[in-house]
Parts: sequence; C-alpha cells; structure tokens
Amino acid sequence: MTNHLPATMKVVEISAPGGPEVLKPAQRPLPRLQSDEVLIKVAATGVNGPDLMQRKGLYPPPPGASDLLGLEVSGEIVAVGGEVRRWKLGDNVTALTNGGGYAEYCAVDAQHCLPIPQGIGLRDAGGLPETFFTVWSNIFMGVGLRAGETFLVHGGAGGIGTTAIQLGKAFGAKVIATDSPEARCRICRELGADRVIDYRQEDFVEVVRNEGGANVILDIVGGPNIERNFKAATHDGRIVQLAFPLGSKVDINLMPVMLKRLTYTGSTLRTRPAAFKASIAQELEAKVWPQIANGRIRIVTHHTFPLAEAGKAHALMESSQHVGKILLAASQ
Repeated sequence: MTNHLPATMKVVEISAPGGPEVLKPAQRPLPRLQSDEVLIKVAATGVNGPDLMQRKGLYPPPPGASDLLGLEVSGEIVAVGGEVRRWKLGDNVTALTNGGGYAEYCAVDAQHCLPIPQGIGLRDAGGLPETFFTVWSNIFMGVGLRAGETFLVHGGAGGIGTTAIQLGKAFGAKVIATDSPEARCRICRELGADRVIDYRQEDFVEVVRNEGGANVILDIVGGPNIERNFKAATHDGRIVQLAFPLGSKVDINLMPVMLKRLTYTGSTLRTRPAAFKASIAQELEAKVWPQIANGRIRIVTHHTFPLAEAGKAHALMESSQHVGKILLAASQ
C-alpha cells in the first residue's frame, strides 16, 4: 500500500571517511520496501554519537543496513509492507532505524515504530528513539535500576544524559549528574538531577562517595573515567559503558571489580536482534510514553539544521556546546 511517491530523494552521503566536511548532499532512489517494513517520509532525524563514528570510518553499518547515517527518524508513513498490521498510510510515527535517516524517505522495521507521544511535535520526535531505546535497554532492562538507588550520569546535558536523568527521576532513583561548564550543569538541575557535579571544579569520585556511592553508573566518556567509576561505585554497583571518546584502552586496576562485586558492561544498540529492539519499543510505549505525555519527562532539542547542513550539525555535536538533541529537518 503506497501513496504516489517520487522516484528519487535527497540524501546526505559520506564522500570519504573524515571530518564533518565529508558529508555531502546527493540524490538516490527511494528505499525498496520489505514486507515487514514501512516507508516514512522523514520530518526529522536525530544526530547521534554513532553517526560521528561512522563518518570517521569507525562504525560500519551491519549487513543489509543502509550505508546512510541516521539511526532515528520521525515522520509520516507513506507506504506499508504487506505483512504490516498496526500501521497505515498517514500515521505519524517516530522510529529506530538501522541507518538511512539522513534522507527524505527511510524504510523501517514496522515493529521499531512508535506513536508520537501526546504533546510532542512531529519534528522534535525525531530525536526520541535512539536515546530512549539506549537508556531504557541498558539501565532498566539491562542492569535493573530500581527506585531508591543512586544513579550517576556522566555528560548529563547531552542527548543520552538528558534522557537518563529524566528516566532515573521518573522511576524513583536519586540522580547525580556530571558536566561542565555551569550552563550545562544548570540544565541537569532543571531536568531534576539531585546533585550536579562540575567535573572541572569538583572530584566526582569524592562527591559520589560522600553521597553513599552509586548503585548504577552510565558513562559515555571512557579513558580515565573507567577506573574512577570503579571507585565511585558502591558494593554490587553496575557500570554501563556506552561510548569511549577519551579512549577504550587503559591501564587499569581491576581489583575493585572483585572486592566490590561490580558489574562492568556495555553495548551497542544497532547490532542487536530486531526482536530485542521490538521488545524495547513495547516497554517504552507502555511505561515511558505516558510519562512524556503527562509532562514528567520532556524532550530537549538544542537546534535543528536543514538536512543539507549535516556537516554543521556534526561540528556542533563534536564541540560539545549543545544541550540535548541536535536534529536534521528533512522537510520544511
């Protein structure tokens, strides 16, 4: 089932591995739809850390996935595969993708689509799936953050961080966030963090220990943070590593893992089985979307660039001068 569609679409391609300048506008045929997929006319797509890694040649797409960047989109369904039952033409959705979001149209597994939460605009919804799927699957489904536990979130003002702070608070955790400078710390407080640490002014290990230690730690930094997280964690603490901008190879003392019975884990979302992503979508719709609809969790969009200016969006993200999500608008 389809609307009348154009033969080609505007996209942004990686001309060669490198800096933001390698992202170039281009034209491509529309994606070919599989029977279990829907085709979305993209309103917006989120810019995420894996996009930056793929642009540099460090994060190849999985087999069968589009080589285009873009792991989340929002928009209108304009074609529906023969096996799809829930969605119909004209439905507005937000969706997790395996790639292909930096385009006017994107084919998506129908089970990875979600309705737009009440009160959220179609464009802002383009920055929902990647961070919510990631935080929910790792922190709640994975290491089981519980009400009353202390949750340490590094990089609290970024896309992952703003999501993690709010999810932690919405489900009853005490949240400590790190960031810098003060403008980024302020947004962490506004989103509900109980204690915010400017890591350039204070030692987060000392502060967290004085607060009784962290039961769960979400780290997107790596490098020297890895061993320091072991020190900040309480006994039976769970540490989730989601990125390594300061390095994944470190000389480290692992003794605290044994003495404190720590769990140190991490994951990437893109290569997880489709059925697992579908199960995350179901939990988000049941447990998290109502929290967004009632205003308990708000969506933080920093800036929206036109699709053709993807390079500027990547440069902004790499500068860390943003708060919340950076989006690309595929249609005006």
